[in-house]
Amino acid sequence: MPRTPSEYIVHLLFDGGHHQEVKFATIQEFQKWYSSDLMPKQSDDAFINVPIPKINPGEYMVIRPSKLLAIRVEPVFSSSVERF
Repeated sequence: MPRTPSEYIVHLLFDGGHHQEVKFATIQEFQKWYSSDLMPKQSDDAFINVPIPKINPGEYMVIRPSKLLAIRVEPVFSSSVERF
């Protein structure tokens, strides 16, 4: 029986070497954000919102899609030893 990830960590690598991690509960949430918000504006210099956990209600992050160089999606399993 295959394991199911408890969350997905999306690593964003920006021009200039900056790295940011964003967590998504499901891969479908990431795919929805990627296809509806990021891809249509991939060469745009205007800011777009990046969904982040609602731990701090007033916290948000915006990025310039044209400065995003790479995205890596990492599944995280609740049984992963390194996470606890």
